[in-house]
Amino acid sequence: MRSLTVIVAVVLATLGLTAVAGAATINYVALGDSYSSGVGAGSYLDSNSCKRSAKAYPELYKNATGASLSFQACSGAKTTDVLNSQVSALSSSTSLVSISVGGNDAGFTSVMENCILGGDSGCKSAVDNAVNFVHTSLPGLLDNVFSAIRGKAPRATVVVLGYPHFYKIGGSCSVGLSDTSRGYINGGADALDVTIAKEAANAGFTFADVRPAFTGHEICSGSAWLNSVTWPVDESYHPTATGQASGYYATFTGAL
Repeated sequence: MRSLTVIVAVVLATLGLTAVAGAATINYVALGDSYSSGVGAGSYLDSNSCKRSAKAYPELYKNATGASLSFQACSGAKTTDVLNSQVSALSSSTSLVSISVGGNDAGFTSVMENCILGGDSGCKSAVDNAVNFVHTSLPGLLDNVFSAIRGKAPRATVVVLGYPHFYKIGGSCSVGLSDTSRGYINGGADALDVTIAKEAANAGFTFADVRPAFTGHEICSGSAWLNSVTWPVDESYHPTATGQASGYYATFTGAL
């Protein structure tokens, strides 16, 4: 998308023309769940349960580029919520779309609860059930969302963001989950990202893998960009403001 903008600017300059003010405005729609709305980053813009943050990567991108942002991402959103409540913001004039979705469909909130309360065996069982859903049911759900996005925004660049590893194994945490359970949870995130990446590629979209950016900044790393168990509890296991800026925003812009 940036290359196209540069080419247009060069052509106009060669012809002795000046671009019309505002002609290059990016019409950006941010879809998805809490990892895109910015839960855990604070500075919330709304008074409802969506918890859209001024420090979330869509807002950071808007502020950096002057893009026109329709911020639709909402805490707790599943694929059905994106279809029923968010994609209506898309149109043929939409030029950029971002989305993170799939974790809530797979039930990763309940996975974390089971891992905390059920020990290693309970954690493994919960992760295994979630991974089975990710392999069998999630692909079709993602296909439905991605097809709707392409149908409503046929010319948009679409970036699909994944989920980070939550834990550094062998890290600084001396209490809480065992490293065995932490490994199960990270493995669940890997399965989720692999499936999302595959379906994004099938749709012709760009997958932006946030795991490399968060490496060394997981919970138990000593320099975490993710909240551990915190209050309000819904902010647990979500990126901090630094995680949004240095993890999600950096990965998002690097994918463009």
